[in-house]
Amino acid sequence: SRYCAYVRGNADYLLATWHPTTRPARLDLRGEPPVRWLGLQVRRHLVTGPDTAIVEFVARYRSGNRAQRLHETSRFVRERGRWYYLDGEFPDREEPF
Repeated sequence: SRYCAYVRGNADYLLATWHPTTRPARLDLRGEPPVRWLGLQVRRHLVTGPDTAIVEFVARYRSGNRAQRLHETSRFVRERGRWYYLDGEFPDREEPF
């Protein structure tokens, strides 16, 4: 669902599904050059506890004339029946996304 929110530019949804302890104050999805999302591959999903999980994925996108990929292992936590994104690691990147 968060990938779809990035594709649609729905910053409100992304902030609502981001855990308050790690959520930024605001999120600006207007990049220059603009990002065009091309696809998502979920590599694995692992339940790590009764209310925690990780999801590893690769998202492909184009920025300007350059095709790129975002490889992330995301951590999620469930509170009051709702899942929240905590943070992620980027094994293929030298700098954060």
